[in-house]
Amino acid sequence: MADRSAPYKAAGVDIEAGNTLVSRIKSIVAGTYGKGVVSDIGGFGGLFKLDPEAYAEPVLVSSTDGVGTKLKLAHDFDRHDTVGIDLVAMCVNDILVQGAKPLFFLDYFATGRLSVDLAERVVTGIAEGCKQACCALLGGETAEMPGFYPDGVYDLAGFCVGIVDNAAIIDGSSIGVGDVVIGIESSGPHSNGYSLIRKLLDASGLKGDDPMPESGKTVAEALCAPTRIYVKTVLNLLRDFEIKGMVHITGGGFYDNVNRILPRGVAAHFRFGSWDVPPVFDWLREQGKMSWPEMLQIFNCGVGFMLVVAPEVAPDVMQRLKALHEYAQIIGRIEMRGGDEAEQVVVEFPDAR
Repeated sequence: MADRSAPYKAAGVDIEAGNTLVSRIKSIVAGTYGKGVVSDIGGFGGLFKLDPEAYAEPVLVSSTDGVGTKLKLAHDFDRHDTVGIDLVAMCVNDILVQGAKPLFFLDYFATGRLSVDLAERVVTGIAEGCKQACCALLGGETAEMPGFYPDGVYDLAGFCVGIVDNAAIIDGSSIGVGDVVIGIESSGPHSNGYSLIRKLLDASGLKGDDPMPESGKTVAEALCAPTRIYVKTVLNLLRDFEIKGMVHITGGGFYDNVNRILPRGVAAHFRFGSWDVPPVFDWLREQGKMSWPEMLQIFNCGVGFMLVVAPEVAPDVMQRLKALHEYAQIIGRIEMRGGDEAEQVVVEFPDAR
């Protein structure tokens, strides 16, 4: 193989390195397998067998995403072990919003010249994310692309498939006046807004090992904290409670995500200060000289996932979240919308901030 692949290796593609990576990650990937997986990595496609008895009218739900320019900080700070968690989180949290249970995940890893050690670290993080999401890492693709990516640089994309019974799909259509919004904490900026974050970081002069003001963490720890995966918590809630709507707060912050699940006649009203804003967001706001409305248009500002429930259900949901060791607060309410031109997402600032 070494002699036959020599011309390709001379062009910058090392087939042997790719084979070595597959052999090294096989056991890591196998650790994510559960019921339904009927193939191992290394084939042309991953096989997954659905349980026909588990769903009356199964609907598959899919999502694809990447990590964005947070990868640049992973390179700068040598934090390659957790960006795989970010990759899984951005996909599985999106399908979770519709009540879907993640089944399997596939990744795409592209680089200029394959470093087996670095790629193994990334895939280990992807596998950890899949474990947190209770889904199988069914396969993936490693693309070595010399001349397209600089040496040492890589990009990531992910794809997941989940399942939900047709009767159990959550689409927000039952949300009505009087319902309340529960916010579950984020771990930080998650994987959004990093083009701005990197610009502000460069201007600040702070380095990865420097302390992030007021946080008790280093800059690298605060800005590279992996995106939270809410699958286990939400699936636990769905077993016992009616959740009318859910929101994954990603790019576009509060204003561009919450309205995606609201019926036309209602609006979500939030009271700023009803949840804790982690220090990293105070730092970003000060560095960027931004208002809180501007921050909430870009970042999650401490709330990574939202649940909309009836007011009579909210106390029990909050109690369950506490038992699951989740920090959550009632942060908003659903009111009548003022008209078709009125905003559907309203944030009230009691302190005029």
